[in-house]
Amino acid sequence: METPAAPVLRMVTCILLLLVSISTHVSMASGHDTPKDMETRYRQWLSKHRRKYGSKAEYNHRFQIYQSNVHLIDHINSQNLSFKLTDNRFADLTNDEFKSTHLGLRRPLDTADQKVHAEYSCGRLPAEVDWRKKGAVTKVKDQGHCGSCWAFSAVAAVEGFHKIQTGKLLTLSVQELIDCDVGGEDEGCHGGYMDTAFDFIAKVGGLTTEKNYPYKGKDGSCDEMKLKDHPAKISGYRMVPGNNETALQAAVAEQPVSVAIDANGIEFQLYSEGILTGSCGSQLNHGVTAVGYGVEKGTKYWIVKNSWGAAWGEDGYIRMERDVEEESGQCGIAMDAYFPV
Repeated sequence: METPAAPVLRMVTCILLLLVSISTHVSMASGHDTPKDMETRYRQWLSKHRRKYGSKAEYNHRFQIYQSNVHLIDHINSQNLSFKLTDNRFADLTNDEFKSTHLGLRRPLDTADQKVHAEYSCGRLPAEVDWRKKGAVTKVKDQGHCGSCWAFSAVAAVEGFHKIQTGKLLTLSVQELIDCDVGGEDEGCHGGYMDTAFDFIAKVGGLTTEKNYPYKGKDGSCDEMKLKDHPAKISGYRMVPGNNETALQAAVAEQPVSVAIDANGIEFQLYSEGILTGSCGSQLNHGVTAVGYGVEKGTKYWIVKNSWGAAWGEDGYIRMERDVEEESGQCGIAMDAYFPV
């Protein structure tokens, strides 16, 4: 297949989320909770998330991290912004813990101009699109402690494409990509690219189902016996022109699209609901899937499917501001987007 264009940056591995420094958190503390109230809140959090630690020292260490994060959550939520944060299951984790296993890397690529949906003009695009409502999106998954966001992103896009083409929604195998798409640029739980994942899927004749090749959340050997049945097929992929939210909108109006974003901010880690606004960088390090777009109270947004489980965000999704001043889009969402064909 023809090699599509690419922007200057490209995602190599996934970052579940990254925190700002603890000292910054502390400086923003709201101070509304007494020490006793905070520990009660923490114990409730431990019970809810079934978290247990091996020692009292570890308990105290995690409590300090949790307390700093909660202070920041309360501070941000008091500002009447368009989004809210919450003490979700990631609230006792630090930036360094994430960086030790989930690192972001970028590199320059060759470029070649590509066009997307030439028959579309901006004025003819639907005002709102939600592929979930059209039955083209499977349930949200959880990648766990595996840098496999690139595979989840690509698989979600293929699931949507297959539904649109055949009328059948299948839950496809992410583990097939982790185990079998190796030896090149994709490295399983150590990261990969959505475009090379599409290349692999086209080369081997499609993807098998999740039922046939279930997710394990870790690298494994390719089970070739499970690859005889590939019900979902693609011929290749195309790239959305970079730094063009209108082009991305045109693509998403046609089908779910794999996108790369900068998920470094604590707003991603602790996101609860609403439309994420504000500056968040463009160092691409996390693969997700744009499954729609819309408008709420005058603010345009993207509907983005994540792979951190359904308990994160809005049932596993995040709404990100659309048509922002930066041409790269919020968190770089318009920089590196692909869809299967």
